[in-house]
Amino acid sequence: MSTVRLAFARALDPTILAEDLGMTLDPWQRKVVVTDHKRILVNCYRQSGKSTMAAIRAVHRAVFSRRSLSLIFSPSLRQSSEVLEKCVAVYHALGKPVVATAENRLSLILENGSRIISLPGSASTVRGFSGVSLVIVDEAAFVKDELLPAVSPMLAVSGGEMIALSTPHGKRGWWWDAWENGGTNWLRITASADRSPRITKEYLREQRLALGERRFEQEFMCRFVEVQDQAFSMEHVRDAFDRNLEPLRFDELPEA
Repeated sequence: MSTVRLAFARALDPTILAEDLGMTLDPWQRKVVVTDHKRILVNCYRQSGKSTMAAIRAVHRAVFSRRSLSLIFSPSLRQSSEVLEKCVAVYHALGKPVVATAENRLSLILENGSRIISLPGSASTVRGFSGVSLVIVDEAAFVKDELLPAVSPMLAVSGGEMIALSTPHGKRGWWWDAWENGGTNWLRITASADRSPRITKEYLREQRLALGERRFEQEFMCRFVEVQDQAFSMEHVRDAFDRNLEPLRFDELPEA
């Protein structure tokens, strides 16, 4: 295939980038790479390749959408920088299809004006950015709850996309709440280890014994389990409230 035809094919189909890297995508990975949904939650087991999928999305956006801005958030800057390193690795493996004007642990900036920037996952780091086309939140269940309300208005203005990837971390936090209560605003993609062609049943049995039922279900089967030291389950907490009761209005109380 000629260089021009290859570039055109890559622009139309991001999975070609993965194939060029020698990857055979699982169905869930293909969905992450090609979906045009604006809000995506990816619930996946550890070492599933989620960060690489995010890197492919970011590099595809940077190369084929001029002057695009992609932001990578993680619980810490170190973790965000590791995702950016995967973006740089993807960019190099593809033969640097657009010249880079800056390339370091914090950013990848291309000659076409596109930028990929790594940041720690706090609301304060969002300030100062505008025209964001893609937000990637890695280990989203561990990122502070304040991040979502800080990012959402920015994406509403730009019409940008958000991909939040994580292994579950109990029934708490914004990522779990979005998964459970976010409605049709979010596309939900689940990748449990028992569906992976690269993980044997023997290995899963070993991990279940080594980790215990609760932790295994969370980290390999993508299930939201109760926090181990939680005094009351979420079901008990919800049952303690009655939404049919009218709130007390102090202006209607009889005078003493």
